[in-house]
Amino acid sequence: MAQTTALPDPFRRAVEGLRAVHPRAEILLEEIVAPKKLAPYAFALSATVLRKDEEVATGRLVLLYDPAGHPAWEGQLRLVSYVSADVEPEIAADVLLPEVSWSWLIDALTAAGAGHVAAGGTVTQTLSTRFGDLAGEPPAADVELRASWTPLDPDGLASHLEAWCVLLASTAGLPPPGVASLR
Repeated sequence: MAQTTALPDPFRRAVEGLRAVHPRAEILLEEIVAPKKLAPYAFALSATVLRKDEEVATGRLVLLYDPAGHPAWEGQLRLVSYVSADVEPEIAADVLLPEVSWSWLIDALTAAGAGHVAAGGTVTQTLSTRFGDLAGEPPAADVELRASWTPLDPDGLASHLEAWCVLLASTAGLPPPGVASLR
């Protein structure tokens, strides 16, 4: 019996929804090879956030689809996100940074009308000070947010990607669209 290459309809529609999104100019999206072992079907995007032509944040968003569903997902689809951004050392040292970073994701999903369940994740803040032969460089700091959630509507994935782009912009410190930064 010949194998079929047709994708299951819910997964195909979900991927089409993701491909339909056009983010703001500072966010570059690119389709990448998706992990093969997490679910029977997967689709992945990488993101680079630029501020004045300088890379200030990166991310990956992976769509997983398992027709049999997964109890922990509470559904058949799952979005898995990774976002990392350079931040000022003072910001990385702020004890509220993890809660604020997590709220950027949840608030963006809510504002976009991206219904979801089973959201979970971690926020890691890192402050690096160099010594010895590496001394002299200023301290470096970053924040990393790893999260996953289950979208409620396979036809509404565009709103999830739009929310994820808002998360990327917030993490990178970009002003909202139409707002200019003060010097």
